[in-house]
Amino acid sequence: MKKQFNRMKQLANQTVGRAEKTEVLSDDLIQIEKRLETVRSVLHNTNKKLVSCLQGQLGTDTDKRHKKLPLTTLSQAMQDGSGQIGEDSPIGKMMDVCGDALGKVATELMGYEVQIEKDILDPLNQLTEVEIPNILKQRKQLAKLVLDYDSAKTRWYQATKSNNQAVVAKADSLKDEMDEALNKVEICKDQLSADLYSFYSKEGEYARYYVTLLEAQAVYHRKSLEALEAAIPTIKRQQDSCTEKPAFGTALEEHLKRSNREIALPMEACVMMLLETGMKEEGLFRIAAGASKLKKLKAALDCSTSQLEEFYSDPHAVAGALKSYLRELPEPLMTFSLYDEWIQASNVSDPDKRLQALWVTCDHLPKAHKANLRYLVKFLAKLAQDSDVNKMTPSNIAIVLGPNLLWAKTEGTLAEMAAATSVHVVAIIEPIIQHADWFFPEEVDFNVSGMFAMPSHPPTPELESHMDRRRPGSLVGQDGDSHTPRKDRYLSRPNLTVSALYVVADESITVTETPTEDLPSPDFKAEL
Repeated sequence: MKKQFNRMKQLANQTVGRAEKTEVLSDDLIQIEKRLETVRSVLHNTNKKLVSCLQGQLGTDTDKRHKKLPLTTLSQAMQDGSGQIGEDSPIGKMMDVCGDALGKVATELMGYEVQIEKDILDPLNQLTEVEIPNILKQRKQLAKLVLDYDSAKTRWYQATKSNNQAVVAKADSLKDEMDEALNKVEICKDQLSADLYSFYSKEGEYARYYVTLLEAQAVYHRKSLEALEAAIPTIKRQQDSCTEKPAFGTALEEHLKRSNREIALPMEACVMMLLETGMKEEGLFRIAAGASKLKKLKAALDCSTSQLEEFYSDPHAVAGALKSYLRELPEPLMTFSLYDEWIQASNVSDPDKRLQALWVTCDHLPKAHKANLRYLVKFLAKLAQDSDVNKMTPSNIAIVLGPNLLWAKTEGTLAEMAAATSVHVVAIIEPIIQHADWFFPEEVDFNVSGMFAMPSHPPTPELESHMDRRRPGSLVGQDGDSHTPRKDRYLSRPNLTVSALYVVADESITVTETPTEDLPSPDFKAEL
């Protein structure tokens, strides 16, 4: 008890009077010692954050770890789902390829995490949890040995100065005790110094672990990217080969190429249904159909189905679907690139030359656009033949359908667009419908794909089947006059004023057509 009291007293004296404590570490070792605790704290926090980034369970075997990765379970779920849906389904095909690619990424992730645990986490955990704590433990041991040495030294010094013969007699033994304490201090000091210097010299090696971390991440991401890039072309090929894609809102050329068609499916289907039940329907393309019926028909056409019997009884829904298809094309059927040329042609004052300019512009259309415009115009011309019943004259058809065939690429509001182009569009579409057999002399098989039943009613005779169908500039008169159009025959239209209501993208605009002069026959000998 007395000995412990003296030890505490000596410790208190050394704490109060630091000058009496023996310093055994050099200044550089003291600086290294101060870094130890900071380094340990920082590394411990960093390792903890790094472990939280890993998705696998540390310390488990490779197979078990791989199975429990979220990416592995996602991959397996996709491949299982593909088997349930069936690989004949587009979704099934995509899920199978994606699942396989994600499985490869999961394998790379598992390898990356195993490497991180082995090459980075384990060594740094050894440093922070074993090596640095051992050094700090030695430092505390050294402090205790120094305290013992100082105590022995004090007792020996007091014995040498004492006048008490009994105390002096113990001086030799106290000297031995002091020397032994000093020897222990030196041994512990040497070991601590070696460990401190070793730590300091290995800081570059410890820092290398973080370089390894980035290198491992780079390898993981590179291999994962390779696996994904290898799968993407396969997915795209399957996607491109998939024919069950919406037709509405898809570019005309893309839809035709994907479906291996000449005429767009919505156009052919709607025309065939209208030929069957809609040709005598009053106000076709002008009377709006029920929204739900129209939506259902558009969805059915997007599925490329030919089972459309239920829609035959609602020609207005069919006409509305055809208008929607034309309006939702990313590029109008008569194209953006020819917009200015169409407008210029419609502004030609001379009737003969105006028709010639319209034909030239029509001839400039891309092949797919021209074929589909020809198909549509031939149908509209057939529709106009029954105008005494359906009230859809070429003028009325041009008013309600024209804005869905041609519009400017840069538009303002819908009302501004309609006001700016309505007159021009009517002036373009109406003569093309009126003279459909002159613009497009070829016969049209409306059931071009053979998917639909032909109309049950007898076909209507063609307009002006005897008309001379030579193109402008195709022949030059024997007198050599290639600039004077023939005026010996006219295809006239009545002088009338029509007030029509038509819809442009769901906005109602009222347009009044002014009386126009009789149009001359487009059959002339003009040189382009």
